Amino acid sequence: MSFWLMKSEPAECSIDDLAAAHGQTVPWFGVRNYQARNFMRDAMRIGDGVLFYHSSCAEPGVAGLAEVASTPYPDATQFEVKSPYFDPKSKPDAPRWLLVDVKLRRKTALLPLKRMRELPQLQTMALLRPGSRLSITPVTPAEWKAVVALLDSQDKSR
Repeated sequence: MSFWLMKSEPAECSIDDLAAAHGQTVPWFGVRNYQARNFMRDAMRIGDGVLFYHSSCAEPGVAGLAEVASTPYPDATQFEVKSPYFDPKSKPDAPRWLLVDVKLRRKTALLPLKRMRELPQLQTMALLRPGSRLSITPVTPAEWKAVVALLDSQDKSR
């Protein structure tokens, strides 16, 4: 099993949107970075753990736990002319962009980015590296364990 951090802007898809979605599952559409696409295509497997991360908001951070719920398949938004994710160079018989479905495990109290930066056990995390802008990054088993332990302790203290 592998672990991932997947960023979503809450205005696009929040942890609450995931919780309210049919089957608590959403397609992770709109990824337009080749490295992030390659993670979905080549490395993600059904059941992999996901840190659901809210980005581009007042307080970014991990908002819940999810899992990869499908194998990769073509992102339909690349073919929709009116979509902000339209790619005129992508063709239905040779799609450039893929997605996976993501299923909610549980919503948690927010673990803010600021708090994550303070923790020694997370200092090597891809998210915290200068210049890290990818919407999908791998998470090591040790980082996953540390974040889940923090989320569990926060949830118990609520």
